[in-house]
Amino acid sequence: MSFIDSTVSAGSADFQANRAAMLALIDQLRGHEQRAVQASARSAERFAQRGQLLPRERLALLLDAGAPFIELCSLAGLGLDDADLSRSVPGGGVIAGIGVVSGVRVMVSASDSGIDAGALQPMGLAKQLRVQELALENRLPYVQLVESAGANLMAYKVEEFIHGGNLFRNLARLSAAGLPVVTVTHGSSTAGGAYQTGLSDYIVMVRGRSRAFLAGPPLLKAATGEIATEEELGGAEMHTTISGLGDYMAEDDRDAIRLAREILAHIDWQRGMPPASPRAAFAPPRHDAEELLGLMPADPKRPVDMRQVIARIADGSEFLAFGAGYGSATVCGFIKVEGLPVGVITNNGPIDPAGAAKATHFIQACCQARTPILYLQNTTGFMVGRAYEEAGIIKHGSKMIQAVTNATVPQITIQCGASFGAGNYGMCGRGFHPRFCFSWPNARTAVMGGEQAAQTMANVTEAAMRRKGLEPDAAKLDEMQRRIVERFDSQMSVFATSARLLDDGV
Repeated sequence: MSFIDSTVSAGSADFQANRAAMLALIDQLRGHEQRAVQASARSAERFAQRGQLLPRERLALLLDAGAPFIELCSLAGLGLDDADLSRSVPGGGVIAGIGVVSGVRVMVSASDSGIDAGALQPMGLAKQLRVQELALENRLPYVQLVESAGANLMAYKVEEFIHGGNLFRNLARLSAAGLPVVTVTHGSSTAGGAYQTGLSDYIVMVRGRSRAFLAGPPLLKAATGEIATEEELGGAEMHTTISGLGDYMAEDDRDAIRLAREILAHIDWQRGMPPASPRAAFAPPRHDAEELLGLMPADPKRPVDMRQVIARIADGSEFLAFGAGYGSATVCGFIKVEGLPVGVITNNGPIDPAGAAKATHFIQACCQARTPILYLQNTTGFMVGRAYEEAGIIKHGSKMIQAVTNATVPQITIQCGASFGAGNYGMCGRGFHPRFCFSWPNARTAVMGGEQAAQTMANVTEAAMRRKGLEPDAAKLDEMQRRIVERFDSQMSVFATSARLLDDGV
């Protein structure tokens, strides 16, 4: 392999401007995330009075110290509970991510019960369904830290009740796939939520705190007239000694987390699977990964050589280009990441017929060699125009989409910049179910740019009026274009797309 030389001047004014713009976006991201942490932490005194730990304290005790943890979907619901982003609390009422517990890599989902007693927030259901899907696809045991007031009955929506059944279906699917579901029920697990506990393989309950029942005392009295206390109806002692729902009874939150860690330490859940092959030695990239901060232009209309991104993630910055002289705006090639072979597809311009044909061939080659594919998206889409239509852009683009859809290897997508039009599809956007899809803070996603959409509608409207013999009103056309640009721009940033779970995190 040859390695990629750096063409980046880290001291240039352009680089420094790009870096400052990216750091500002990262600060904005962290500010939104921190608001959820602070909102939950405001319950600290109440939790302490009950002898409980805050949700993030539970999570910190559960995870192996010093081991990596990647939080997922941290912006879920941003702006959907409050249109003012400075007041919105993201996260969907759930803290979720991939971490290591007793040496086992797992998916963790924890109720953020410091916020509204753990009631599901906007996009909370969709977030839980997504992390369950990721656990299934990536064969990860599933650990739940449950304490939830359930659905907000004042904001009841029938569709959420119906789709909520998928939560329980997925728990059953995880178990059937041989992936242990370990649940610590720290507090309430009520009504339909009781199945979140009941459908688990290993259940830890906390004396005096855990509650699991299909109908709590108020509903029970309303439905049957029977009167019972919460502890009698669904407390930890009852469930671990009478009903048999609970497998282990802990004395407090810390003891419950200890038990969960011991359970995972003693489960040989990978029984029968071949041992992992030893990781090959690898060299770090030759170029500083910190320089990624200044690579992407602050002005999204300015071009960037995406090979410079590859040079900062590939072992030794080595890159074996595939078909470099053909369809050159679509960059394909092989790298290694920490010793693991990876195929890369990225964009140094729109996707033309030759680029689409090359990408199709490359995807097929990766599937044949069982090499995972990494898509680094920065595309304005497929090329348009008479010459490109005659060259078969629809046909070749369709072949590329067929290859992406039917690839037999894991595909991971990172939206590094623009992700416009059908280029989002051809480069394995969220609609094509990549194994993971992450965004950089500067990423922008839309069917087209706002200006292009506005000009398109203005041209269509003007032509329609002239066909009717009417003279177009320039002021009205200008106002229409302004509204369209505003509508598009308000939806294309990561703070809009990640809020709607159109990626797995920023």
